[in-house]
Amino acid sequence: MKGSGVSDEEVWQVSEALDRVEAIEDPEARVRAMSKVMADQVRRNRTWQKERREMVLTLKADGVSFRKIAERVGTSLGTVQDILRGHSGSWKDRPKSPADGDASS
Repeated sequence: MKGSGVSDEEVWQVSEALDRVEAIEDPEARVRAMSKVMADQVRRNRTWQKERREMVLTLKADGVSFRKIAERVGTSLGTVQDILRGHSGSWKDRPKSPADGDASS
C-alpha cells in the first residue's frame, strides 16, 4: 500500500525530544523551552493541516472510502469528515445549523 512506509522512528524521535523538554529540571528553563516548542508548532500547524487536507482530498478523488482515508492518514473518521466538509478548529467556533437544534430558528 502506498504510504505504508510511514516511519515510526521519526515520530518516536520527536516524542523523545518532547520528553526531554519536560524533564528539564529548572522550572523556568523548562517553561521557556516549552514556549519555544509551542511557538514553532503553531507555525507548522498551518502547513501540516494544508498538506493533510490535500492528501485527504486526493484520496477521496481516487475513490478511497472515508474509513480507509482515516486509516491511511492516521486520524479519525470524524476528522476526515470534517476536512471534507471544510471544517477546522474547535466545535465552539463553527456556525450553528438548523439541524443542531438552535432554538432561535
